[in-house]
Amino acid sequence: MELRLEIAQSWRRAELSGLTPNGAADRLEVHDIDTSSRLLRAATPVLDEVARHLDDTRLCVVLADRDCRIVARRFGRHSVERVLDSIGAVPGCQFTEETSGTNSLATPYEVRRGVAVHGDEHYLEAFKRFTCYGHPIVHPATKRLEGVLDITGLVEDTNPLLGPFLAHAVADIERRLLDGSNQAQQRLLAAFQAAQHRSAAVLALGEDVVLANSTAVDLVDACDHSLLREVSRTRRGVRRLRLSSGAEVEVRMEAVSVNAGMLFELAPVRPSYPAHVRRRALGGVLPADIEDRLRRGALARRRVLVAGEPGTGRTAATAVLAGAEPLARLDSADVPTLGETAWCARLEQLAAGHPGLIAVRDVHLLPAVLASWLARLMDDSAAWFVLTSEPLSDLHGEHAALVARTHRRVELPPLRERRADIPALARTLLSGLRPGSSLRLTAGALELLAAQPWPGNLRELETVLDEAADRRTAGDLTARDLAPGCRVSAATPQLTGWERAEHDAITKALAAVGGNKVHAARHLGISRSTLYNRMRALRIS
Repeated sequence: MELRLEIAQSWRRAELSGLTPNGAADRLEVHDIDTSSRLLRAATPVLDEVARHLDDTRLCVVLADRDCRIVARRFGRHSVERVLDSIGAVPGCQFTEETSGTNSLATPYEVRRGVAVHGDEHYLEAFKRFTCYGHPIVHPATKRLEGVLDITGLVEDTNPLLGPFLAHAVADIERRLLDGSNQAQQRLLAAFQAAQHRSAAVLALGEDVVLANSTAVDLVDACDHSLLREVSRTRRGVRRLRLSSGAEVEVRMEAVSVNAGMLFELAPVRPSYPAHVRRRALGGVLPADIEDRLRRGALARRRVLVAGEPGTGRTAATAVLAGAEPLARLDSADVPTLGETAWCARLEQLAAGHPGLIAVRDVHLLPAVLASWLARLMDDSAAWFVLTSEPLSDLHGEHAALVARTHRRVELPPLRERRADIPALARTLLSGLRPGSSLRLTAGALELLAAQPWPGNLRELETVLDEAADRRTAGDLTARDLAPGCRVSAATPQLTGWERAEHDAITKALAAVGGNKVHAARHLGISRSTLYNRMRALRIS
């Protein structure tokens, strides 16, 4: 059978996930659903009206949320309900291409457009008796995917009018979503106005809106919004927090009705850092405490090791250490090109006469013999050296012995461990990429950046910002502008330290095998089903 292009591409994605056509369709995990969600409130009247038209037919409609998890069903006959139950299409079950193959929930969710799937076009054998049409539900204001609506029947009930009928129902749901958003914003505005009579600094964060009075604007930076949202997810009432400016505030948090947003009333407890300290903390790419350690090392002109993953700022750390002194760099990766003899001669020449700092980059790439030679050279020389390398835990043998010759060791943290710094870092990098530009990162864009795994660290962040700045040369850079370079949804939940470690291990394994989940599971030493479950729980796309 020759497949349509969009169906063939879907089959390929399912195959890469390790799914087989004869796989069971009734073993998907079932999770709790939010029966009071904004999507369900908007869709329920439409679903009820659709059900009236389907009465006494063999058709059914299925609604999935923004995670492609089934949240509602309507049937023409109760016999259809039993059929859906038999294939696992029950509320709380997540239908993605990696777990259920090509179908009219998973594939529209994947490609973000309406898709018809008929009979043998389904990837799983268990679904081939059905014909179905699915259409994504997109919020008219935010353009975010809110869910997928599907209409399904038996193959012999195929009807070309099912697509337009479903598209009309989706349009009704999208209009109700917009009306619901407007009402939520009105409730949030009313709560915000009432709070201004009792508090000096008031901030309201809705899903699609931010309200702040002038005192809150001066006190709270846009990069603090993600911190406030995170705290409000796990705790209500009053809490003390430190903002990006260094100001310590007491925050009273209150939910505004159902899904309208959160209200924050802030009272300063301790003032912000002095301006010159804040500029140094937010103006560079390195943590302020590491900059201080490097500068103290520079005063003593002691040998220093700067270790860290690629892209964590090893070159920037070398520049900070050198300060105003002359800096000479020699890269270990140049040994194959220059030859060992010429490379060693160049380093000996620098050690004998260079008046400033000598930086030997990526010493973990040196052959073992040269690592031993460099250790002896440093022992016999009074020259001022800095070595850069991969993380200390990855160094062994002669390379570990070499870095033991340094007096101070500075290990740079990966970007995933500096999430609170990401908004400020993004602004710093953007201003460096486009000096004098009017480009500005919105709060939504900063939140999206803070949610990324960043396996490439600062270098990857800089690349994403550079590409976004090429697409929009002036004005606000929004989350949509960044989306092509950001692999994790803005809806990614705030993770615990252990969950973040899981997240990073899985994304690193997937990247190493080109996204093949079967090979990633084998690399991690876990079963394929365990990998799928953890990817769903951690919202790794």
